[in-house]
Amino acid sequence: MLDLPAPLIAAFLAFCRIGGCFMVMPGFSSARLPVRVRLLLVVVIVVPLTAHVWELVLPQVSANPADLFFLISTETLKGVFIGLIARVYLLALSFIGAAIANSIGLGALGGVVIDETEPQAALSALISLFAVMILFTLEFHHEMIRALVGSYYVFPVGSAMSFQSVLVVLVDKLAEAFLVVLRLGSPFIAYAVIVNLAVGLLNKLTPQIPIYFVSLPAVIAGGLALFYFAIPVILSLYGGTFTDFVIVQ
Repeated sequence: MLDLPAPLIAAFLAFCRIGGCFMVMPGFSSARLPVRVRLLLVVVIVVPLTAHVWELVLPQVSANPADLFFLISTETLKGVFIGLIARVYLLALSFIGAAIANSIGLGALGGVVIDETEPQAALSALISLFAVMILFTLEFHHEMIRALVGSYYVFPVGSAMSFQSVLVVLVDKLAEAFLVVLRLGSPFIAYAVIVNLAVGLLNKLTPQIPIYFVSLPAVIAGGLALFYFAIPVILSLYGGTFTDFVIVQ
């Protein structure tokens, strides 16, 4: 048995779930944010949030080492699961951002990575940065905190996680996220198909002229013009669907 007060253990269990969520959540999990800042941010959020779920956490506290290890593991996994749902939503936009960059001929132009650790095209990195800024402007972190509070009713403290149910939810959210971003990026996909078809036909008609290299500036200019008019609508629709997306039934 561990000689630790029950309130301290309860606060630490709340820290495990909230910290697990913030560990993978967009924006707060960025490598550009120092680890100490993230740690202090989680501590600041744990203090008031624990008061809302105190009656749900404290009765499940156990000082037995085996039970305590089980509680810490499951609470951390539950937090990571909630954070992954939001992470999937941003990864889907990064995917369509790379597709947009490739469709208008800017896929090889490297950019500064903002929220990810993998290298991205400049246009994809710009779209990801805009998306994170819009999500913060729409107070998505408040929605995540509401989701964390609601998770104590969906996943009570002390209950084992059903990995089959978790995987089903993640796959459903992944499919939903990619369906949303494919709809948002459909104008660029159509643009790429039409332009490449036209360039291919011209290349067949005039094989002596390198049509692809001659037409590349016009293709990029047309893609950037389409990007200029489409990106406000894409980001507004993307941000508007976030609240419904993070709700876990």
